[in-house]
Amino acid sequence: MDEALLRSLTPSVLGILVRRGASFAAAEDAVQEALVEAVRVWPADMPREPKGWLVTVAWRRFLDAARADAARRRREDLVDEEPAPGPAPGVDDTLQLYFLCAHPSLTPSSAVALTLRAVGGLTTRQIARAYLVPEATMAQRISRAKRTVSGVRFDQPGDVATVLRVLYLVFNEGYSGDVDLAAEAIRLTRQLAAAIDHPEVAGLLALMLLHHARRSARTGPDGSLVPLAEQDRGRWDTGMIAEGVAILQSALARDRLGEFQAQAAIAALHADAPSAGETDWVQIVEWYDELVRLTDSPVVRLNRAVAVGEADGPRAGLAALAELDEALPRHTAVAAYLHERDGDLETAARLYAEAARKASNLAERDHLTRRAARLTQLRRTD
Repeated sequence: MDEALLRSLTPSVLGILVRRGASFAAAEDAVQEALVEAVRVWPADMPREPKGWLVTVAWRRFLDAARADAARRRREDLVDEEPAPGPAPGVDDTLQLYFLCAHPSLTPSSAVALTLRAVGGLTTRQIARAYLVPEATMAQRISRAKRTVSGVRFDQPGDVATVLRVLYLVFNEGYSGDVDLAAEAIRLTRQLAAAIDHPEVAGLLALMLLHHARRSARTGPDGSLVPLAEQDRGRWDTGMIAEGVAILQSALARDRLGEFQAQAAIAALHADAPSAGETDWVQIVEWYDELVRLTDSPVVRLNRAVAVGEADGPRAGLAALAELDEALPRHTAVAAYLHERDGDLETAARLYAEAARKASNLAERDHLTRRAARLTQLRRTD
């Protein structure tokens, strides 16, 4: 069973049902039932037109549910509009669905969570991790969002800021390696940039390109993580970097700074450095100061502590880190790195081991475990 094919077809099939009059919640339920049926049927009898097959089955499931619900008997007059089997319209509805999910009746955080779950294909656990909240809390948030929009006609698209937030989180999940969504997020952001002349859209596209340009160097042949300072910069995609920098410069020239432009500026400074030792950390700290002003995000403050440690020395970085909540994800790993830079190998090894136990994915856990083991070995040989 080609799960990638099913995932790629889901947004378009969902969009077709919504355009034909189904509420988003009802359409999502119908599409999920069609996907289950596809998993059961396709291995033995693959349809010639997979998308058309999914549209037909999903629409029938929707109509069956509508007839079973007395409060929705008015939908029975849609039976004659059932799409015929065969080729379905070759329209990409994904970006439109992102806007529709950012419905005015939802708060921005709920709209983002609903879109990531229903259209982006992320699990509740992945979304909760991105928002730094418990999985149960996120599950309740998504359920409330579904109830809010149940029966709502999606004829009022949401705002650009919410859609950008969704695209950013989808890209981050893809970039982490848990789900391969980064290229799809870039594709959709390119579409949005072509349709909307907005500096933050350009800033997000530049940020994605600058990060994605380093992707091939982020892991070793065995799949292990390679920190930025240790990456082979010859493996970075210079064409993608040049494109990202050009897009960023054009956006910054408009003097309407936003958080994605500021993040892209930091990524550009990393990309511009011929080596890790030649990185302009002082200017990076200045950009983090702008980000703190724009977002006041604890994650931004955590990353700023690392930059301060590089620019002004590890003890300055530890002082900045001491102002943050120790429960913040990656706090322990950052503390370990800064203690290592300060020469306190015993504390660094202990903290790396502790951070490994808290790691959210296997690659990060292995990386931190190796760091702890390496420092322990160094201490024994001294």
